[in-house]
Amino acid sequence: MRDAPSTEPGRTTEDDVRPSLVQRRKAALRFEIARAAVRLFTSQGVTATTGEQIAQAVGISARTMWRHFPTKESCVLPLLSAGLDFAVAELRNWPAETSLLDFFTETCRVGELPAYTPVILDLIRMTSTDPALRAVWLQAHDDALPVLGRLLAQRSGGSADDLTVKVHAATLNGALRAAAEDFAQRYADDPAASGEEITACLLAALRAASEGLPY
Repeated sequence: MRDAPSTEPGRTTEDDVRPSLVQRRKAALRFEIARAAVRLFTSQGVTATTGEQIAQAVGISARTMWRHFPTKESCVLPLLSAGLDFAVAELRNWPAETSLLDFFTETCRVGELPAYTPVILDLIRMTSTDPALRAVWLQAHDDALPVLGRLLAQRSGGSADDLTVKVHAATLNGALRAAAEDFAQRYADDPAASGEEITACLLAALRAASEGLPY
C-alpha cells in the first residue's frame, strides 16, 4: 500500500509521480508470482503447493522468490493489496464538499474495477477457509490503515495521530474489508458482477458504519 506522490508546490517531479524502471519491474514480477500462486492454490490447494512450485511456474529460482516473499502464502499479498490501492486512488478524488456516501453513490465510476478482479475475488473467498491466507488478507488491511489515516487527516486538516482520525480510518478500513468479503461471497457464481454490485456492497457497509454502535 503506497501513499500518494508528493504534491507540495514546486517540489513535485516526474520521479515523484512515476516509479522507476527497477520498481516497475519488481512490481510486475511480484504480480506474476502472485498470479502463479493463486493458480496453484486453486488447482491443488494451499497445503499441497510449495514455494518451489510457484517459482518454477514463474520461471525463476526459489531463492529469487524468497527474496520477494517470506512465505508461500504471502505471495498473494500484491493481489490482495490491489483492491485497496484502487479504493484509495478513488478516495483521492473525493470532493471536499461531498459526503463519503454521496461520493460512492454519485461519483464512483460504475463498472470500473481493478485489474485481476476475478483472481482477487477467488483469493478473498479462500481467505475465509485458510488461516494463513486470512493472515495475509488482514495484513493487507493493516498496511492500508495508516494510508487511510493520512488521507482522512489531510482532508480534515487534522493529524493522523488524532484518536478521532484513527477511529475513522479504522471504520473505513473495516467497511472496505467487509464489503469486499460480502461481494466475493454473494457473487461467487456471477462472473458478470461488476462495479455496480461492489458499490452497492460498499454503500451498505458504510451505511452500517455511519449508524454507529447498536447500543
